[in-house]
Amino acid sequence: MTHPNSRDLEDRVALVTGAAGDIGRCTVERLLERGCRIVAADVKASIESLADHGRIACVRGDLRQEETAQRAVAAALTHFGTLDILVNNAGRHLQRATLDTSTTQWDEILETNARGTFLHCREALRVMTRRGSGSIVNVASISGVIGIAGQVAYAASKGAIIQITKALAIEFAATGIRVNAVAPGAVVTGFLENAVPDSRALLESFGPHHPIGRSARPEEIADVIVFLASPQASFMTGAVVMADGGYTAA
Repeated sequence: MTHPNSRDLEDRVALVTGAAGDIGRCTVERLLERGCRIVAADVKASIESLADHGRIACVRGDLRQEETAQRAVAAALTHFGTLDILVNNAGRHLQRATLDTSTTQWDEILETNARGTFLHCREALRVMTRRGSGSIVNVASISGVIGIAGQVAYAASKGAIIQITKALAIEFAATGIRVNAVAPGAVVTGFLENAVPDSRALLESFGPHHPIGRSARPEEIADVIVFLASPQASFMTGAVVMADGGYTAA
């Protein structure tokens, strides 16, 4: 097995969505360490701070829009000449009782998480199929696998990502393209910062619900993402890796 600190991804080109967030930034860092060149995409203006001439190109846009996915893939081709890896990490959360969930909220979550993942997969696959190789890693959630109250829209969107992963894995297996997903439990990030005063403290508080006794750190999820994207996972496609501290095993 290749050592995780090796340069086994030397000169590979990766597109990472949600790159301005905690897991996204950690994923970018891990990919850089392994030799990748990267297109970092996010809707936040702070994405521009990641720009690094020759190694990281930044794209800002709403991932719900076809044009954003097309620009991101085009940036990979323009700056680096190809696209080998896609990490669909961007997403939004909604914790709201079903009877209080509006159709607008439902649409926003499904469009961001499921539609955004589909659009970026589709545009990346146009390039990967011509090359006859590639790796896609989609970030799902335990909410897409088990039932959690108050997450009907979020759970539906993450369940959709899991099924997108499996469908694409089967459809493109013979073309040399692998498609896998990681389903995290609670991760200590700023993911809920628009909904709660202290996102990290809240997510940390979920730790005791995991058999392992704590919530995950962003870099732990990034390590799983990079493993799935790398040649180390060469016989894996259509897999959903539960990076959840034993939550769904209990």
